[in-house]
Amino acid sequence: MCDILCVTNRALCEEDFLTRLARVARARPAAILLREKDLSPAEYVALAGEVLALCRRYGVPLILHTFWREALALGHPAVHLPLPVLRGLTALERGSFSVLGASCHSAEEAREAQALGCTYLTAGHVFPTACKPGLPPRGLPFLEEVCSAVSIPVWAIGGVTPARMPAVRAAGAAGGCIMGAFMTCREPGDLLAPPPRPAP
Repeated sequence: MCDILCVTNRALCEEDFLTRLARVARARPAAILLREKDLSPAEYVALAGEVLALCRRYGVPLILHTFWREALALGHPAVHLPLPVLRGLTALERGSFSVLGASCHSAEEAREAQALGCTYLTAGHVFPTACKPGLPPRGLPFLEEVCSAVSIPVWAIGGVTPARMPAVRAAGAAGGCIMGAFMTCREPGDLLAPPPRPAP
């Protein structure tokens, strides 16, 4: 099973966004996380419908991001939320999702997310990343601390690359999230290919 999740950012795409996501879905990442927070609810719902059709075609799970009310209206079972948003949901609303994730930046936040019913979480940013200019990464010891603090799967985010995945796994994470490279690389499948074995 693949342990790399694609996080979207249509602003980075040089080609049509849906064309890019079709290529990503064809490569079969662990899931696609539709993180387009600048859209209006109506715009997000329209986009989510198109992306869901692509994901179904290729058998890739789709996780919606932030727009939990719209996810409920669509009957979609998977959503990822910033922790402050998650805190505002009732137990009934949280329980409406079979896949519920949250973004966490400390072991304490990770334990809180688990207590609020999350089925997985992302922890970051682990490595230097252009998405967080000027902010030092939290590093692998942080990731290991978060993984040790909870019993649900933890996905590393921030500066994750295929070359860094062995270290991510060694820290106890279930996998890693990649955004920019999926949006800009020549061939998305290359990000999911196993690394070549060293010569004997």
